[in-house]
Amino acid sequence: MNFLKPFYSRISELKFSISADQGSAFAKTVAGDFNPIHHAASKRFCVPGDLLFAIALNEYSLHQYMTFQFLDIVSADIILDYPKQPAAQSETQLQVVNDYGKPVLGVEYTGGVTYQPDQIEQFLKNYVSFSGQNFPHILVPLMREHQVMINPKRPLVIYQSMSFKFDHLNFNALDISLEKTTLEVNGRRGDAKLYFSLNSKGCSIGAGIKKLVLSGLREYDQQVIQKMCDDYLASKTD
Repeated sequence: MNFLKPFYSRISELKFSISADQGSAFAKTVAGDFNPIHHAASKRFCVPGDLLFAIALNEYSLHQYMTFQFLDIVSADIILDYPKQPAAQSETQLQVVNDYGKPVLGVEYTGGVTYQPDQIEQFLKNYVSFSGQNFPHILVPLMREHQVMINPKRPLVIYQSMSFKFDHLNFNALDISLEKTTLEVNGRRGDAKLYFSLNSKGCSIGAGIKKLVLSGLREYDQQVIQKMCDDYLASKTD
């Protein structure tokens, strides 16, 4: 997919690196995600998980059932080794590792597959755009409902995993819609689940779930949350 090429550097056939500028540009222009940890100048910069997912989809194609486990934070300019796709296996499990050999992304897939670039790109752009809207559009109402919030001084939301299943891969148009959200609070930790539907021409053709971990939870404060939202939205014009 040519649109992805500006957002990573291919070192060899299946080795990649992502600079802070590349990761930040992907977050802002493709995902619409202005999380401060994806700002190129941030001391805490980490590569967007959805960019790691996008590269995997580009290399392994779109399968009917797929699961992605985000295993570790990826800093700028780290070399990433995407394993070669095994031939003729109905069910496959792969791990992307960094240049220290530490796993950063787990990939599992099975079922039918499409190699059509237009279908893969359409799904990828739709999912990443949906995924990038976590804060404030999805998480703030969820936190308000449960009367908890993340630490405003050090907000930490960890992208744990994402999985989806298609009923079939025979689609020309695709959109993604949020179906429901849940939050399980256990002390200062919260496990959030975002359920989404995969739709084509007004009909559901699949479903998925994105899992997040919210750390440092405390009592909900509308005034503090509003300032966080205002600061986040203001960062879009910086």
